[in-house]
This record gives sequence, C-alpha cells and structure tokens, in this order.
Amino acid sequence: MRITLPPAPLDAPSRGRLWWEIAIVLALGLGQSAVYAIAQLAYRLTSETPLGQQTATLNPARSDRELFDLLYQVFGIAFSLVPVLLVCFLLWQSSRPHLAPLGLDGHRIGRDAVRGIGLVLAIGIPGLGLYLLGRMTGLFVAVDPGAQSAYWWSVPVLLLAAARASLQEEVVVLGYLFARLRQLGWGPWAIVLATSILRASYHLYQGPGAFIGNLAMGLLFGFLFLRTGRLLPFLVAHFLIDAAVFVGYPWAATMWPALFGLPA
Repeated sequence: MRITLPPAPLDAPSRGRLWWEIAIVLALGLGQSAVYAIAQLAYRLTSETPLGQQTATLNPARSDRELFDLLYQVFGIAFSLVPVLLVCFLLWQSSRPHLAPLGLDGHRIGRDAVRGIGLVLAIGIPGLGLYLLGRMTGLFVAVDPGAQSAYWWSVPVLLLAAARASLQEEVVVLGYLFARLRQLGWGPWAIVLATSILRASYHLYQGPGAFIGNLAMGLLFGFLFLRTGRLLPFLVAHFLIDAAVFVGYPWAATMWPALFGLPA
C-alpha cells in the first residue's frame, strides 16, 4: 500500500501568512500586554488620583497562602514563555546553528556576555535617572517591582521573572520580529522604529515617561542588533537590569522611600 504524504511547507511563507503569524505571536504575549497597558494608562489618566501618586506593582503576590503563591508565580512565568517557544519553533532551522535566524548560534558566549554587561552600564544609570526625573515631574507612577511576601523563595522567583522578561521581550521583539519583518521587505530603520514603539507601548502602564524611556532603549537595542545580529548581549543586559530592579529596588525603596515615591 502506497502512502502519500502531504506536501512539505514552503521555505518562504506568503506575505499574508507571515502577517497572520506575527499577529498570533503578538496576541499571545507582548501585543496583548500592549493593549492592556494602553487601557491601563487611560484608566490612570482618568482617575481622580494624580498619576504621580499612583503605584504599579510588577510582581504581585498571587495568593495569601505561601505554597499556592509559589505555584501561581511559577505557572505564570512558565506559561508566559510559550510565545518564546513558538517563535523558536517557527524559525528553527534543520541545519546548525538551529536558531541562527534569531541571532543565536552558541558561539562567543563569553564575549557576548561582556557586551551585555557593558550595555547595563550604558543604560542602567541613565534609566534610573530618567525614572527619578519622571517621578518628580509626575510622568511615572511609583513602581513596586517586588510585592510578594518575603518567603525563602522570593528572590529566586524574582530572578526567574527577570529571565522571563528578558527572553520574552528580546527573543520576540529583536530576534523574531526583525527576521519576519525583513522577510516582508521592511527596511532596517522601519523595523527598528516599529519594534521600539511596540517595546515602549507595553510599558505604558507605568506612565508616559516609561514610554519615552523604553522607546530610547528600543532604538539603541535595535541599532546595535542591526550592526551585530547577535541576540545574547541583549538577553544578558535585559536580565541583569531587571534582576537589579526586582531584587535591589525593594531594598533601596525601603531604605529611601521618599526618593522612590513610595510610602514610608
């Protein structure tokens, strides 16, 4: 008996299929976050409480029972990485390096990590300065990055959350969208601008100042990614920045609450 297999998918998807694919990937993660962030900003701006007196909690407790709080935190991190797995599946190459279209080849890991640390130094201090300026001008809400109860697992979970944010944003925004938008015929600067606006939009829940800061970060990351085509430095930089914010910020805010706009 002869078995007839379905035809293999074409290497170059049609433009329509690519647009649908991009829409689905974004709807599963960052695009969804952008829509909610825009709605949340509208809510904040129309609230009776001034924007500068409001607070955004990045990692809230999920339950008042320790075991279930831990389970819900881990489940949330794991399921939010599904879009990352999806784009890795979509751009996977049969030949090595399998994830080269995303800018990952497994080579020069040490050098890329050092470049990532350099990026932290280049944008971390200016970013903190922008946040403090935004707090003084009322363009940022007060950000509370680590609101979970202080359990033994709080810091490891916050570090996992930082890794999740790094993977979700950089793999999708830099790796995946740059690859797919190139296939659609977009020019390099159009890609950098569009992805930077996307990056800025899903941070709008922190206030208009967060849009400006993340737009600048997106433009810098996009420009450098165009030049290098290597994703790992940005994964390292994003993780270190978020890890410092999630773990170090609560300590600093406790020490100097007035400086960070939180109640003493």
